[in-house]
This record gives sequence, C-alpha cells and structure tokens, in this order.
Amino acid sequence: MFANSPASVAAGAADAASISDARLVAAARDGDTRAFERLYRLYSGRVFGLCLRMTRQREIAEDCVQQTFVRSWRNLAAFEGRSAFGTWLHRIAVNEVLTHARNHGTRSEGVSLPLRDEDEDALDTAADANDAADGADVMDVEKALATLPAGSRHVVVLQAVYGYSHEEVAEMLGIAVGTCKAQLHRGRKLLRERLGLQELDS
Repeated sequence: MFANSPASVAAGAADAASISDARLVAAARDGDTRAFERLYRLYSGRVFGLCLRMTRQREIAEDCVQQTFVRSWRNLAAFEGRSAFGTWLHRIAVNEVLTHARNHGTRSEGVSLPLRDEDEDALDTAADANDAADGADVMDVEKALATLPAGSRHVVVLQAVYGYSHEEVAEMLGIAVGTCKAQLHRGRKLLRERLGLQELDS
C-alpha cells in the first residue's frame, strides 16, 4: 500500500501524544506522582519558554513555571480534557505571569534582557513570532519581541508564536477581543519597525 503522508504521520503522532497525556493525567489524578513527574518532564520546557517570552526575566519565569506545576497538581481534578493538557498548562502559566506582575509591580516594557544559551534553546521557535519576520535571525526576532510593551508582547507571544485564537488569548489575558486584535496589530507594526522591515499589505 501507499506510504503514509507526512500530514497523516504528524496527525497520528499528535493522537498518540494525546492518548499518552490522558493516561498520565488519569494516573496522576489517582495520586501517581511518577506520572505527574513524567508530565513535568514533557511540558516544563514549553511552559518555561512561554513564561520567559512573557516576562523576559529568567528568574521570574522559573518561579512562574514552578507555581504553574504546583497549581496544576493541586487542580488536576478540574482538568476535564476538553482542551489539550498543554493548553491547560499554558492557561495556568499565563495566569501566574499576570499574577506575579500584579503582585510585584513588574515593569519590563522596553527592556531587552540578555539571554543565556539555555534560554535561547527554549526560544528556538521565535522566528515564527510574526509572519513579517520570515528570514530574520531567530534571536533578532527575540530581541525585537523583548522591546515590545507588555500588552502587545503578551498578545503576539500567545497568538503569533503559540497559535491561540483572538478569543482564547482574550480569555487568558482577561481583555476584550477587540483589545486583543488592537494589541496584535500594534505589536506586529512595532516588530516590523524594530526589524527594519517594510509594511506588508493587509
């Protein structure tokens, strides 16, 4: 018979991962700490990447990751499986980042902090942060992303990097959908300016 297409192989892998996650979550919900440790190993790097992109400060990102998994462990019973486990973790992580900013008065707008080698590895998908940035060096995009005002940066990270819809991003950030769209437009415009790219046709 014909060989499986790349798309079907990818879909099969995604289905297998989903089944594996469901089994691990079910085991962890029953008190299996080893299953939860496995989930931590699978997802901590991705959660760290999200937190680092949003906060731009490694120490704060690490704290948010820790709190994300503490909260997820305590609230596993609330995970109903209607979304992917990784999506559920991202929602918790975003909430932790916003809570930290409110509690500590974090202000990182306009500040580009140096990233260590291990941080760069966590941000290896950053070139997809904006379709206007095709061909730009990954770390150039990361540095430009770091200079965005927090509101625009959070929307660009969640939608353009991680692929969430306007509605999902608005819910995560606690803002109106219209505000989300405006922040994304502003963030993309600022990214093009930072990267020295011409305005693209709408």
